[in-house]
Amino acid sequence: MRKIILIGSGGSGKSTLAREMGKKLSYPVDHLDSLLWRPNWETVSREEQRQIQQTLISRDTWIIDGNYGGTLDIRINAADTIIFLDLPRALCLYRALKRTWRYRKTGRPDMAADCPEKLSFDFLKWIWRFPIDKRPSILSTLKATSDKQIIHLTSRRAVKQFLQSLPEA
Repeated sequence: MRKIILIGSGGSGKSTLAREMGKKLSYPVDHLDSLLWRPNWETVSREEQRQIQQTLISRDTWIIDGNYGGTLDIRINAADTIIFLDLPRALCLYRALKRTWRYRKTGRPDMAADCPEKLSFDFLKWIWRFPIDKRPSILSTLKATSDKQIIHLTSRRAVKQFLQSLPEA
Protein backbone atom coordinates (compact mmCIF):
# COMPACT_ATOMS: atom_id res chain seq x y z
CA MET A 1 0.00 0.00 0.00
CA ARG A 2 2.08 2.86 -1.37
CA LYS A 3 -0.20 4.59 -3.93
CA ILE A 4 -3.65 5.13 -2.50
CA ILE A 5 -6.81 6.82 -3.73
CA LEU A 6 -9.90 7.57 -1.67
CA ILE A 7 -13.27 7.94 -3.34
CA GLY A 8 -16.79 8.32 -2.01
CA SER A 9 -19.70 10.67 -1.53
CA GLY A 10 -19.31 14.21 -0.33
CA GLY A 11 -19.26 14.11 3.47
CA SER A 12 -18.04 10.51 3.60
CA GLY A 13 -14.78 11.49 5.26
CA LYS A 14 -12.32 11.15 2.38
CA SER A 15 -10.19 14.16 3.33
CA THR A 16 -10.16 13.35 7.03
CA LEU A 17 -9.16 9.73 6.44
CA ALA A 18 -6.53 10.80 3.90
CA ARG A 19 -4.95 13.19 6.43
CA GLU A 20 -4.97 10.57 9.18
CA MET A 21 -3.48 7.96 6.87
CA GLY A 22 -0.83 10.41 5.71
CA LYS A 23 0.25 11.06 9.29
CA LYS A 24 0.33 7.39 10.17
CA LEU A 25 2.13 6.21 7.02
CA SER A 26 4.22 9.37 6.46
CA TYR A 27 2.95 9.63 2.87
CA PRO A 28 2.21 12.89 1.07
CA VAL A 29 -1.50 13.66 0.90
CA ASP A 30 -3.15 15.58 -1.90
CA HIS A 31 -6.75 16.74 -1.83
CA LEU A 32 -8.02 17.19 -5.38
CA ASP A 33 -10.43 19.87 -4.19
CA SER A 34 -7.47 22.05 -3.25
CA LEU A 35 -5.69 21.47 -6.57
CA LEU A 36 -8.48 21.50 -9.14
CA TRP A 37 -10.24 24.68 -8.10
CA ARG A 38 -9.13 28.29 -8.45
CA PRO A 39 -10.38 31.26 -6.42
CA ASN A 40 -14.11 31.95 -6.51
CA TRP A 41 -14.95 28.36 -7.37
CA GLU A 42 -13.49 28.39 -10.87
CA THR A 43 -12.43 24.92 -11.94
CA VAL A 44 -9.25 24.26 -13.87
CA SER A 45 -9.54 22.86 -17.39
CA ARG A 46 -9.79 19.10 -17.91
CA GLU A 47 -6.33 19.14 -19.52
CA GLU A 48 -4.83 20.92 -16.49
CA GLN A 49 -6.61 18.45 -14.20
CA ARG A 50 -4.93 15.59 -16.07
CA GLN A 51 -1.51 17.28 -15.95
CA ILE A 52 -1.77 17.96 -12.22
CA GLN A 53 -2.70 14.35 -11.53
CA GLN A 54 0.05 12.98 -13.77
CA THR A 55 2.52 14.93 -11.64
CA LEU A 56 1.00 13.63 -8.40
CA ILE A 57 1.13 9.98 -9.44
CA SER A 58 4.74 10.18 -10.58
CA ARG A 59 5.93 9.99 -6.96
CA ASP A 60 6.84 6.75 -5.17
CA THR A 61 4.18 7.10 -2.47
CA TRP A 62 1.01 9.14 -2.27
CA ILE A 63 -2.52 9.44 -0.99
CA ILE A 64 -5.01 11.29 -3.19
CA ASP A 65 -8.58 11.99 -2.15
CA GLY A 66 -11.37 13.06 -4.44
CA ASN A 67 -13.76 11.68 -7.01
CA TYR A 68 -13.49 13.72 -10.23
CA GLY A 69 -14.88 10.97 -12.42
CA GLY A 70 -13.57 12.49 -15.63
CA THR A 71 -9.99 11.84 -14.53
CA LEU A 72 -10.53 8.88 -12.20
CA ASP A 73 -8.88 6.57 -14.72
CA ILE A 74 -5.51 8.26 -14.16
CA ARG A 75 -5.60 7.56 -10.44
CA ILE A 76 -7.08 4.08 -10.69
CA ASN A 77 -4.45 3.00 -13.21
CA ALA A 78 -1.59 4.32 -11.07
CA ALA A 79 -2.89 3.28 -7.63
CA ASP A 80 -2.14 0.02 -5.91
CA THR A 81 -4.91 0.61 -3.34
CA ILE A 82 -8.41 2.00 -3.82
CA ILE A 83 -10.45 2.92 -0.75
CA PHE A 84 -14.17 3.41 -1.32
CA LEU A 85 -15.90 5.18 1.55
CA ASP A 86 -19.44 3.91 1.08
CA LEU A 87 -21.11 5.33 4.15
CA PRO A 88 -24.84 5.91 4.70
CA ARG A 89 -26.12 8.98 2.91
CA ALA A 90 -27.75 10.39 6.04
CA LEU A 91 -24.34 10.40 7.73
CA CYS A 92 -22.76 12.04 4.67
CA LEU A 93 -25.45 14.73 4.62
CA TYR A 94 -25.00 15.36 8.34
CA ARG A 95 -21.24 15.68 7.92
CA ALA A 96 -21.60 18.05 4.96
CA LEU A 97 -23.94 20.27 6.99
CA LYS A 98 -21.60 20.13 9.99
CA ARG A 99 -18.60 20.98 7.78
CA THR A 100 -20.43 23.95 6.28
CA TRP A 101 -21.17 25.30 9.73
CA ARG A 102 -17.65 24.66 11.01
CA TYR A 103 -15.90 26.40 8.10
CA ARG A 104 -18.54 29.05 7.38
CA LYS A 105 -16.15 31.94 8.10
CA THR A 106 -12.94 30.31 6.95
CA GLY A 107 -11.87 28.02 4.17
CA ARG A 108 -11.59 24.28 4.57
CA PRO A 109 -8.03 23.03 4.94
CA ASP A 110 -8.55 20.64 2.02
CA MET A 111 -10.05 23.24 -0.33
CA ALA A 112 -8.42 25.78 -2.62
CA ALA A 113 -7.83 29.30 -1.32
CA ASP A 114 -10.64 31.80 -1.79
CA CYS A 115 -13.27 29.10 -2.17
CA PRO A 116 -15.41 29.80 0.88
CA GLU A 117 -17.42 26.90 2.23
CA LYS A 118 -20.93 26.94 0.83
CA LEU A 119 -23.89 24.67 0.78
CA SER A 120 -26.21 24.38 -2.18
CA PHE A 121 -29.30 22.38 -2.95
CA ASP A 122 -27.43 20.76 -5.87
CA PHE A 123 -24.63 19.55 -3.58
CA LEU A 124 -27.09 18.14 -1.04
CA LYS A 125 -28.99 16.47 -3.87
CA TRP A 126 -25.72 15.01 -5.22
CA ILE A 127 -24.95 13.51 -1.81
CA TRP A 128 -28.49 12.16 -1.42
CA ARG A 129 -28.47 10.62 -4.89
CA PHE A 130 -24.88 9.32 -4.72
CA PRO A 131 -25.99 5.75 -3.85
CA ILE A 132 -28.30 5.76 -6.88
CA ASP A 133 -26.33 7.79 -9.42
CA LYS A 134 -22.66 7.08 -8.63
CA ARG A 135 -22.33 4.01 -6.39
CA PRO A 136 -23.33 1.41 -9.03
CA SER A 137 -20.71 2.64 -11.49
CA ILE A 138 -18.03 2.79 -8.79
CA LEU A 139 -18.82 -0.77 -7.70
CA SER A 140 -18.71 -1.92 -11.32
CA THR A 141 -15.33 -0.24 -11.83
CA LEU A 142 -13.97 -1.77 -8.64
CA LYS A 143 -15.22 -5.22 -9.60
CA ALA A 144 -13.42 -4.94 -12.95
CA THR A 145 -10.21 -3.80 -11.25
CA SER A 146 -8.65 -7.08 -10.21
CA ASP A 147 -5.00 -6.05 -9.89
CA LYS A 148 -5.52 -3.53 -7.06
CA GLN A 149 -6.18 -3.82 -3.37
CA ILE A 150 -9.80 -2.72 -2.93
CA ILE A 151 -10.89 -1.56 0.51
CA HIS A 152 -14.64 -1.01 0.73
CA LEU A 153 -15.58 0.69 4.00
CA THR A 154 -19.28 0.93 4.82
CA SER A 155 -19.43 2.26 8.39
CA ARG A 156 -17.69 4.61 10.80
CA ARG A 157 -16.59 1.58 12.79
CA ALA A 158 -15.01 -0.01 9.70
CA VAL A 159 -13.14 3.22 8.94
CA LYS A 160 -11.84 3.41 12.51
CA GLN A 161 -10.77 -0.25 12.50
CA PHE A 162 -9.05 0.17 9.15
CA LEU A 163 -7.11 3.20 10.38
CA GLN A 164 -6.09 1.38 13.56
CA SER A 165 -4.87 -1.58 11.49
CA LEU A 166 -2.35 0.53 9.56
CA PRO A 167 1.28 0.23 10.62
CA GLU A 168 3.10 3.27 11.94
CA ALA A 169 5.71 4.65 9.55
